[in-house]
Amino acid sequence: FEWGRCHQPWEIMYEKLVSFVQEFGHARVPHGFPENPSLGNWVNNQRKSYKMFLKGDTSSRMTEGRVGLLNTVGFEWVIYNKTEKKGTVIF
Repeated sequence: FEWGRCHQPWEIMYEKLVSFVQEFGHARVPHGFPENPSLGNWVNNQRKSYKMFLKGDTSSRMTEGRVGLLNTVGFEWVIYNKTEKKGTVIF
């Protein structure tokens, strides 16, 4: 059995995020990032998992340790839609 691109272990995807940050200077990976589409999906999933974690949802795979690692690279937990004047939160 081989891990599919969307099912790679968390640590591997985190390292890919670290590389993205080193190259681009931020952790806002676009959805469908051409060089690694699964990374954009993974980043979005981290936001969803974090939202669940904050609500105490035990099905969330987010942990305090993961939150700390993501914060270390400047991960943005809330992304605002720039077309909305009020800033719609996108998870």
